[in-house]
Amino acid sequence: MTRGLARGLGARRITANLVQPGPVDTERNPADGLDAEATRSPLAIARHGTPEEVASLVAYLASHDASFVTGATYNMDGGWSA
Repeated sequence: MTRGLARGLGARRITANLVQPGPVDTERNPADGLDAEATRSPLAIARHGTPEEVASLVAYLASHDASFVTGATYNMDGGWSA
C-alpha cells in the first residue's frame, strides 16, 4: 500500500512512507513491565525504544530534507526483524 501511495501521489510532490516501530517504552507498554523481558529477548538491541526516537524519524520524513524519500518502509524495531 505504501509503495502504491508513493507512486500515485508522487506527481503531486506528496511522499508516503511507513514507520513500523517495535516495542516502545510507553505508559501502556512500559520497559519495566511484566512482559518486558520477553519482549526484549528477540531484539538485537535489548531495550525498548523511546517515543522520542520514533518521533525523530517521523519528523525527518515530514521534513524538506526527506522530500526525495518515498515508498520506503522503516523497521524501527531494535533488530526484531533482523
